[in-house]
Amino acid sequence: MLGLLDHFLSFVHLALIGFNLFGWIPRATRKVHLVTIGLTAASWFILGIWYGMGYCPITDWQWDVKAKLGETNLPSSFIKYFADKITGSDIPADTVNYATLAGFILAVLATIWANFIHKKRPHRSQ
Repeated sequence: MLGLLDHFLSFVHLALIGFNLFGWIPRATRKVHLVTIGLTAASWFILGIWYGMGYCPITDWQWDVKAKLGETNLPSSFIKYFADKITGSDIPADTVNYATLAGFILAVLATIWANFIHKKRPHRSQ
């Protein structure tokens, strides 16, 4: 059962990461994307005051599951864990953190553009 929960949490993580990066593209998901980006920012930067910058409750839950499954020496970041797993190497944590932050900043700028700037521009008739 714990193995299934671990796989489910990995799926949730990957789906949320993908949605945070690209959910601003379809018009139908732009408002939801704005909310998920806001919640991610709140988790990273507000909860991060107490739990460490970049804090993710999903990672916290998943690491509890992995500990019960016997995994040790888990990094603080799911993204580092997954990047190491798929590449088979030990990518420096700072490299992963900077890349993660860059992707997040680009997604924030994209959702601001899609939800507030692009929306106000008049559409051209063809």
